[in-house]
Amino acid sequence: MRQRTKAVAGLSALLLPLSAMVGLATPAQAGPAAAAAAATATATFTKTSDWGSGFGGNWTIKNTGTTAISSWTVEWDFPTGTKVASGWDATFTNSANHWTAKNVGWNGTIAPGATVSFGFNGTGPGNPSGCKLNGGSCDGDTQPGDAAPSAPGTPAASNITDTSVKLDWSAATDDKGVKNYDVLRDGAKVATVTGLTYTDQGLTKGTDYSYAIQARDTADQTGPASGSVKVRTTGGGGPTDPPGDQIKMGYFTNWGVYGRNYHVKNIASSGSASKITHINYAFGNVQGGKCTIGDAYADYDKAYGADQSVDGVADTWDQPLRGNFNQLRKLKAKYPNIKVLWSFGGWTWSGGFGDAMKNPAAFADSCYKLVEDPRWADVFDGIDLDWEYPNACGLSCDTSGPASFKNMMQAMRAKFGANNLVTAAVTADASTGGKIDAVDYGGAAQYMDWFNVMTYDFFGAWAKNGPTAPHSPLNAYPGIPQAGFNSAEAIAKFKAQGVPAKKLLLGIGFYGRGWTGVTQKEPGGTATGPAQGTYEAGIEDYKVLKASCPSNGTVAGTAYAHCGTNWWSYDTPATIIAKMKWSKDQGLGGAFFWEFSGDTANGELATAIDTGLKP
Repeated sequence: MRQRTKAVAGLSALLLPLSAMVGLATPAQAGPAAAAAAATATATFTKTSDWGSGFGGNWTIKNTGTTAISSWTVEWDFPTGTKVASGWDATFTNSANHWTAKNVGWNGTIAPGATVSFGFNGTGPGNPSGCKLNGGSCDGDTQPGDAAPSAPGTPAASNITDTSVKLDWSAATDDKGVKNYDVLRDGAKVATVTGLTYTDQGLTKGTDYSYAIQARDTADQTGPASGSVKVRTTGGGGPTDPPGDQIKMGYFTNWGVYGRNYHVKNIASSGSASKITHINYAFGNVQGGKCTIGDAYADYDKAYGADQSVDGVADTWDQPLRGNFNQLRKLKAKYPNIKVLWSFGGWTWSGGFGDAMKNPAAFADSCYKLVEDPRWADVFDGIDLDWEYPNACGLSCDTSGPASFKNMMQAMRAKFGANNLVTAAVTADASTGGKIDAVDYGGAAQYMDWFNVMTYDFFGAWAKNGPTAPHSPLNAYPGIPQAGFNSAEAIAKFKAQGVPAKKLLLGIGFYGRGWTGVTQKEPGGTATGPAQGTYEAGIEDYKVLKASCPSNGTVAGTAYAHCGTNWWSYDTPATIIAKMKWSKDQGLGGAFFWEFSGDTANGELATAIDTGLKP
């Protein structure tokens, strides 16, 4: 998938998978009044994420006394090289490595038993130490070291019925004892129990749920959540079976919420939600051998007003999950047939795959922990890997060998199991000795649900002088600039490698590629460079081209248009319907497209895919 130019988000809040929760304390260095205040409150630090060069952090202050607290100040020390880069819900100051956070106007008062939280994004590898709350120890005692409990064991599910499931887990540990456990269903607490078992009831039959467990100690500190287990109640179909015979999947880009102003709600308002079966959420990054967050603000922190929310309900400042993830959750509630996969990599972020393949099992484990984070595990139904390109060159060149892709998919299936989807976007270069030939795709197919074959971007204005050519030809035609660069030959080569036809999806671009300085109407003309585009030279959305440069010809099953000195190629509803017929004739599993925001406001192209794939 070509990851086009991204708008850079200003990050105001970052939270990643729960990894550590630490209660920090040192003996109080203050007078009697401060010590008394400290004895009625605690401050607990949660390291919510760690991406190597930085991390996300969250502080929670709890009033453990019997009278209200009117203001608060939390202090701590960072090691040299670690600092707060940005924060929220507090005023931050520092003197060298000593940091102070004070309440803002609206959150200074804490009633007895209540809590207040604030957070920040940090740079560097260090952790806070020497914590003080209103001058006293952060654990509400004069004795240091009241650490939060460890994570309990991943729960095991049993006795699954249409409406209930039994969960069992192994105990957490704590220096002062574990008091009880919170049971998290789809990231939200549904029960607090003292034992190591719980039966969740009142569920919906044939529905997917995700469960994790979190321990509380005698000071009411919560530790990190356990690993999650996915459960599907009985009475429904298989979790990975799409409705109908054909898969209809579209990519949603997290950066589209900025300049493009395209949001999850638009999938519903355009009518496309009722015409698709799957969404690939693009992109997560691949760094340091791990799957990592791509854009935390857009992914799960951006606050949506009622006007842009799927269900017309605005986000609140303190809800645990916001952003695109929460909107996707709401979309799935309205359209329960839709499955969502989290896609990692893309054109820009594929450089990390080669390093990740030094330890495929560790890479798969990192991806699983991120996708199955308890706060959003219910949003995702699997993972998509978009490596451009294994054992070949894209934005950078990879030399990990022809077995690397197979090894990756084998590790992913072993970790994600049979109840999650495991897919990948793959090259369509069918030239002799080309990118398909460089990888054992046939060997990988046994571990995968399907391949998204990127049958577009064959030709474009990176060849600034032409020749002009359709970027998504269905088959070869006289004068095609490169042999093997068309959909039919790509699909044939995957089949020859042993990939089943039903595991191949035909790719459709919801955009065109074009040149300027062109005098010839038919393909094969010369040019002077890329045509102007809204976001990037040489590329433009279908919704724009439909009006600005209507098609006036077809070649190799794809439309083209010559208007003024510009020449564009793109798919129209008519060419898409014809391609869908070809796909069905080939016995393929369906189709996918890049990406939603290129379509018209009423979803013309998504409708064409749906229409063309119907029996």
